[in-house]
Amino acid sequence: MKVYLVSAAMAFATAGVAIAQETATAPAATTTQAYIAAESPGQYLARDRLITTKVKSPDGKIIGDIEDIILSGDHKVVGVIMGVGGYFGWFEKKVGVDINALNFDVVNGKIEATLPTYTHDNLAAAPEYARNQPQKSLFVRAVEKGEEFRDKTGASAKEAYDKAKENAGPALEKAKEAAKDAYEKVGPAIETAKEKASEVIENAKEKASVAVEKAKEAAAPAEHAPGTAPATPAPEAPAAPAPETPAPATPETPAPTTPAP
Repeated sequence: MKVYLVSAAMAFATAGVAIAQETATAPAATTTQAYIAAESPGQYLARDRLITTKVKSPDGKIIGDIEDIILSGDHKVVGVIMGVGGYFGWFEKKVGVDINALNFDVVNGKIEATLPTYTHDNLAAAPEYARNQPQKSLFVRAVEKGEEFRDKTGASAKEAYDKAKENAGPALEKAKEAAKDAYEKVGPAIETAKEKASEVIENAKEKASVAVEKAKEAAAPAEHAPGTAPATPAPEAPAAPAPETPAPATPETPAPTTPAP
């Protein structure tokens, strides 16, 4: 049982590296030898069933959980990393445990791991696992993820573009033909509508011109129309007589008197 679990975990953890190395070193590997098409009944993915598995002590109490797998230089599983202690997943201590010290069983389709010779106190006193190389920072992981995304999507995006362009060709030609047919059907109606619109515009212009002329005639002073009696001018009011100036009185000269003889 232990061999079965370890082999599956090793296949999961080293799939990418092993395939890359075998592809580089193996002579003329065929496609059927390089790829695993599906998970067989005797296989499983470590992330699905082994990683996060709870590890119990001999008395059945949970003393930690499996968080990672330790591989040797030749890509063989030699141990696991267990998270012990802490509070709600925080401040856990990472302890490396030899794979041969663990017992694995499958109960109701679920993997159970037991550490028969260790207790919670033993793990608390165990040294914390020390990495040979520092853990990758979030920045480095983000850069690597960006490169992975670029490499994976670069070719596929070009293929999708070429395929879309190829598929769009017939559809575009079909759309052009449909548009041409539609224009041929509605073309005469459009021309008729244009002619009617021109007639309406010309009629409106003539009516507007006549209305303008009538408005001008109505605004101009009325003239004597032939065949009609001229309008009688209104009588003028008599002018007031000018006041007469009296002539100055001439003094009378007395007649000469003849003396009596």
